[in-house]
Amino acid sequence: MCAIAGMISLPAEEAPKKKMLATMARRGPDDAGSYENGNCCLLHTRLAIIDPEGGRQPMELSWAGERYVLVYNGELYNTGEIRSRLLKLGHRFSGHSDTEVVLHAYAQWGRACLEKFNGIFGMAVWEENRGRLFLARDRIGVKPLFYSRRGDGLLFASEMKTILAYPGMQAELDAQGAAEILLLGPGRTPGCGIFREILELEPGCCAFFEKGKLEITRYWYLKDREHRESFEETAAHVRFLVEDAIRAQMVSDVPIGTFLSGGLDSSLITAICAGEMAGRGEQLQTFSVDYVDNDRYFRASKFQPNSDSYYIRLMETAVNTHHHWTVLGAEELLGALEDATIARDLPGMADVDFSLLAFCRDIRRTVKVALSGECADEIFGGYPWYRDPAVRASDGFPWAQNTPQRQRMLSDALLSQIDAPDYIHERYAMTCRESDILPGTPEQERRMKEMVNLNFRWFMQTLLDRKDRMSMFSALEVRVPFCDYRIAEYLYGVPWQYKDYQGHEKGLLREAMAGVLPPEVLWRKKSPYPKTFDPRYTELVSGRLRAVLDDEANPLWHLVRREAAAELLTGEYPWPWYGQLMRAPQTMAYLLQIEFWLRFYKIRLCF
Repeated sequence: MCAIAGMISLPAEEAPKKKMLATMARRGPDDAGSYENGNCCLLHTRLAIIDPEGGRQPMELSWAGERYVLVYNGELYNTGEIRSRLLKLGHRFSGHSDTEVVLHAYAQWGRACLEKFNGIFGMAVWEENRGRLFLARDRIGVKPLFYSRRGDGLLFASEMKTILAYPGMQAELDAQGAAEILLLGPGRTPGCGIFREILELEPGCCAFFEKGKLEITRYWYLKDREHRESFEETAAHVRFLVEDAIRAQMVSDVPIGTFLSGGLDSSLITAICAGEMAGRGEQLQTFSVDYVDNDRYFRASKFQPNSDSYYIRLMETAVNTHHHWTVLGAEELLGALEDATIARDLPGMADVDFSLLAFCRDIRRTVKVALSGECADEIFGGYPWYRDPAVRASDGFPWAQNTPQRQRMLSDALLSQIDAPDYIHERYAMTCRESDILPGTPEQERRMKEMVNLNFRWFMQTLLDRKDRMSMFSALEVRVPFCDYRIAEYLYGVPWQYKDYQGHEKGLLREAMAGVLPPEVLWRKKSPYPKTFDPRYTELVSGRLRAVLDDEANPLWHLVRREAAAELLTGEYPWPWYGQLMRAPQTMAYLLQIEFWLRFYKIRLCF
């Protein structure tokens, strides 16, 4: 993986270029390069995974009368298949990197190359003779790509910090951006960059920029289709897709490992990877995170029914991995607050982010690539809210049933400009309307497809942001096999009664993968990413929030009502702030992230 950036029809002085490259170094510590010609300047930093010598960027190619220059952040999993097609068409390759294949594919097919790719990417191609830029992002949105219009020019980058490093760019927050943070955060409206004048190219979209005009096209979305396979045929199809995706994403010229939580998704990935590597006489490296004294303090809930350690050890023995534990203390966890905010460029999922950041830093000492089980729950219907009739029947985002609580957080200045219920409902309803559903679909099936699309477009993107930013901050490439677009496409058309086989969350996936895992793991009730229950963490985060509350001039109070923030010190809300894990301690930490973010980025408020 890498970081990319570019300036089109904008000044590109040496000092700003160095400053922008410095913001990209964590994502790409192995190499750096630049290209400049006329109205175009492209920047790249590299984390070398495939063909370290032959995959350097920016990469240039002359083909059919045009000169193409590529900067690319991602991984293409069907490189061999596309290379073979291109060879038959007369293309020749100097190395074996996927970057070279991506460049030749664009030269051959133009925008249509995206339909042939199976991978994760943010990419830019400059057509030198024509003076046109092409931007594209993978179908699911695993890799990021942000941009900003500057007059007739364009800035783009993998992360917003790089755009903010360009001369004249100011970190600004208007009322809408503040509403995103407090009413939807840590989620955000698709395409919204929160900072004023910064946008994100949405997943499944591409764009051309030419002569000052930016034209964006959506080339992929979840499309409904009639499902004609029996349950048995569907299960066999699912098993093929899952196993094929995992094996395809093992490709690497450097050592790989897997995240292992002891849950269904990470255990499936681990078992298949371990089997593949054992066949080559190698042992898989696996990694888990836990917290000091978590066995002592763990409290079961409907969201987190049991702890992970027993199941992790069961998997370690069953598939014979070389296992590594990262055990975090409360001080170490809270100590990652600042870096986690900088990594994301935004307030995030509080200590769920902090722990992942520290965890990835630890993993990077052993491997450069790891596979993770994210996104199976969105696609296969694993979250509790898929199966809670009351939540399923209610309007609003199912992972944040707390509009009154969020509205109470808004400062008077924001309340005068934002109607909180309308702001939230408009975005929720828009996503429901955009859900592709065949005419005549029964009401329950229609609702479940809306639920999948809501999770796909919103909740899953928050988790993918988290995984990308926390891992790449330590130059660790994390791959997510359940985000193979073929799985998402196929499962969207599968009836809910199949997914909910025998009343089990992800029942279809469990039945499809029978025999791969020990039964205890295969049928284990879903448990989310582990969080700390240590009262010491609550004490620490409460102490930091009290210090902020004592500062009446703190910039946080321009966004947040002090009285509402103070209530977190003494009470618990009926629903988590976001998802399953953000209870009172995590919500306090989220406010602390906002406070740090305002100061660190020197944000100018525009409301």
